[in-house]
Amino acid sequence: MAVEPNETELEVLKAFWRGGSLSAREVQEAIGPALGWTPSTMRTVLERMRAKGLLSRRAVHGVAVYTPAQDKVSVLGGALSRLLRNVLEVKGDLPASAFTGSELLSPEEADALRKLLNEKGPE
Repeated sequence: MAVEPNETELEVLKAFWRGGSLSAREVQEAIGPALGWTPSTMRTVLERMRAKGLLSRRAVHGVAVYTPAQDKVSVLGGALSRLLRNVLEVKGDLPASAFTGSELLSPEEADALRKLLNEKGPE
């Protein structure tokens, strides 16, 4: 079962979706100031996300480099499904236009996300 990230963890994941594999310092430079986090806070959050299964870590030339452990479409699909289906009680298919204009999704990812959200699961 996939772990669903909270809102702050989604912000961290967005840095990886934009930048690929990153060190803690690179993540800090990308989003730390906007979040008001110190480098030690960033490292703590990254390690907690790794423990939850949201990130994986490997050493590259002696530097810890983090990578999302789940693909972007699956993570976003779970978060959006929970919001749209469970919280807002949206029934029926979502149109592809719901994701048009996203700076985070390629057209192929938007289509895959639409398909994921519109799959008929167990009733």
